[in-house]
Amino acid sequence: MNSINFGSESVIPSKVVCVGRNYVEHIKELGNEMPSSMVIFNKPNSAVTDTLYYFSENVDYEFEIAFLIKENSFTGLGIGIDLTNRTLQLLLKQKGLPWERAKAFDKSCVLSEFVEFKYNGENLRLEVFKNSTLIQTATDDLMIYKPQDILNEVLTFMSFEDFDVILSGTPKGVGKYQTGDKFLAKLYINDKPVLEKEWIVK
Repeated sequence: MNSINFGSESVIPSKVVCVGRNYVEHIKELGNEMPSSMVIFNKPNSAVTDTLYYFSENVDYEFEIAFLIKENSFTGLGIGIDLTNRTLQLLLKQKGLPWERAKAFDKSCVLSEFVEFKYNGENLRLEVFKNSTLIQTATDDLMIYKPQDILNEVLTFMSFEDFDVILSGTPKGVGKYQTGDKFLAKLYINDKPVLEKEWIVK
């Protein structure tokens, strides 16, 4: 089973619960319809990695604010990359089929380490730079569904195992990448930097 780092611990998420279409500008950039309810899909443990790999020109990066769950509550905060085979996803959407083939493939969920975090309405911000250029900015106030809303909704139909992860959706600015690209992601709580992670694409 693939593991992630939480402080000095190595923990194993059984799954990653992802929220799609949670930022209005991202919905617009992909030409999608505004959802009438929360869009949720899963990535299995086999998708989890700490390394960003290049797959093909069809695969996009989507950076997201990530939450670690323990005892059905927020216990950690980190950065996630939801890699998406966009070409395949569009084909599946046109046929009304599930997205898993485009979203849940091996090593498609890139996760940073997680820092301790108990959510009490703090302001969260994620900034992502690609080769030194700012490409994505995610803040919880721009989310259609806020972190607690996501947690509550998932619990209406599915259980969390301790150290499962929630990916809260990506803002506008998703795109292609290639081997050698350098990504730098910075995470803030109430404008205080709490986590910085660099990935160089393998």
